[in-house]
Amino acid sequence: MSFDVAYAHLEKLGLAERVHTFTESTATVELAAEQLGCEPARIAKSMAFLTDEGPILVLAAGDVKIDNRKFRDAFHSKAKMIPGDLLEELVGHAPGGVCPFGVKEGVRVYADVSLDRFDIVYPACGDAQSGVRLTPDELYRAAGAIGRVDVTKPRT
Repeated sequence: MSFDVAYAHLEKLGLAERVHTFTESTATVELAAEQLGCEPARIAKSMAFLTDEGPILVLAAGDVKIDNRKFRDAFHSKAKMIPGDLLEELVGHAPGGVCPFGVKEGVRVYADVSLDRFDIVYPACGDAQSGVRLTPDELYRAAGAIGRVDVTKPRT
């Protein structure tokens, strides 16, 4: 069901032809990179957090981790991931397929600056067997991102 919602969202934007589906799992950064034939850093992971103002998604490159201090400074809340059993209820997508397309009303989406170094990135498309090829700007627009944030640790 989540794939259909995400796909329909991308279809309205004229981006559905960029969706790739697979028979193998794309549920982790490594699995998605293997299926899509790209480096793991180009996987645009959608991380779901519960803040005092409600659920948010932070889109970030596959090779970075959240910096708790930066997160707290940006969102005035501790970086608390949404438990897997609540993802579908709060965000609209199940674990392994969380993406910023077709999310539940009220879910705010932010894009981390870690994605800006790439010409092409690959977020999921609502399930654990898909991905979509987008430029970072296309991703930001398609996701309805509120803005860019810098909430990840520097790459080592």
